[in-house]
Amino acid sequence: MKYILSLLAVLLLGACDSKEGAAGSKSDGTSGADSKSEVKELTVYSGRKEDYAKPLFEEFEKNTGIKIIVKPGKTGALANMLLTEKENSPADIFFAQDSSNLGALSAAGIIEKLPDSILNKVDSRFRSPKGDWVGTSGRARVLVYNKDLVKPEDLPKSMYDLTDPKWKGKLGWAPTNGSFQSHIAAMLQSEGEAKTIKWLKDMKANGVLDRPKNTPIVKDVAAGKLAAGLVNHYYLYKVRKDMKEAEKAENHFFADGDIGMFVNISGVALVKASKKKEAAQQFIDFLLSKDAQIIFKDKNYEYPLTSGVEAYKELKPLIEINPVKCDLGSLDNIEATQKALEAAGCL
Repeated sequence: MKYILSLLAVLLLGACDSKEGAAGSKSDGTSGADSKSEVKELTVYSGRKEDYAKPLFEEFEKNTGIKIIVKPGKTGALANMLLTEKENSPADIFFAQDSSNLGALSAAGIIEKLPDSILNKVDSRFRSPKGDWVGTSGRARVLVYNKDLVKPEDLPKSMYDLTDPKWKGKLGWAPTNGSFQSHIAAMLQSEGEAKTIKWLKDMKANGVLDRPKNTPIVKDVAAGKLAAGLVNHYYLYKVRKDMKEAEKAENHFFADGDIGMFVNISGVALVKASKKKEAAQQFIDFLLSKDAQIIFKDKNYEYPLTSGVEAYKELKPLIEINPVKCDLGSLDNIEATQKALEAAGCL
């Protein structure tokens, strides 16, 4: 009888140990709410165009089994949504077209500081000084020009040279376009309001021609309707795929340190309200992986920002570029940028 009672006690103790082990398994991170193995989906507020973002999302899903639920939209509108939702946001990730909106969210305390293991994969020039966002790809501002209409010796070293009378009525720009306005925001920060407005007015006086966005500028340069125009570097390579005449066009980089030598980024941040932070960090880490950086390069001709992946073959390597110094995360003063453009008669 004593033997039977002892055996029952051992069995009961074993059962208790088993229950405690099951209850305690969540504390080791393997089956908690934020365990990567249990996360089935991540919600990404994406300001990137679907054509460029979709291959990245599909590759991440294939590698991890975690489904990406995309909330698409303009980067600014999605940033405003996050500012309104605050701690009630369903978003895990904010994937931005440009740095200015990342800076706005950082200032509002909406996004989470990232671990050094992620931040250190990207040059300090292209990530948040506070460590709460990181660039995923880069794009340089350039002067695209028609090789039949512009001699190499006439290419300007500075963006200020474009106000010279020899360029009168020959240049194009897109003052309502977001990439141009980000460039002007950087100019305001680097050069000051008075100098920026003067340049804008001098360009207007020199007969610069308005276009709605980058692609029409490149096409008009290729067709000889413009001698040159201010665009993001990758539009030339995209236009070349569909327009044979675009072989007549080429990109020109302004001198190092000049305001024309501006490199902006697309970037990503972890939303502080997310309850899936570990998996969200995994997604950010993936965007900085070799596979993802190759997609940025091959799909949209953007600059990879992590080491080990070279830029598109026709591009000047990013390591050889010394862009104008500015805080990419502080280009969020849209009101000041609009005010300067309006003061110069550009809007």
